[in-house]
Amino acid sequence: MNGADFLAFGRDAIWLTLQLCTPILLVGLVIGVAIGLFQALTQIQEATLIYAPKIIGVFLALLLLLPLMGALMAGFMHEAVNKIAGM
Repeated sequence: MNGADFLAFGRDAIWLTLQLCTPILLVGLVIGVAIGLFQALTQIQEATLIYAPKIIGVFLALLLLLPLMGALMAGFMHEAVNKIAGM
């Protein structure tokens, strides 16, 4: 494994990390903005109001996206094992 292969493997690992984290972070972002807008419109200034909807939203997103995440990680692991075996 030369330097270019190692850099490609690192780039693929970073790309996989972004693919796994982005949907969950976007769900949290959308819920946070929606609750913030609701608080601004109704002038309800409760600091703990945002936590329960975010936790529930992220949990539901994880339940829905877990098979996709597992498939992405399994594919990456197969590629890594094949590269190691090919050395």
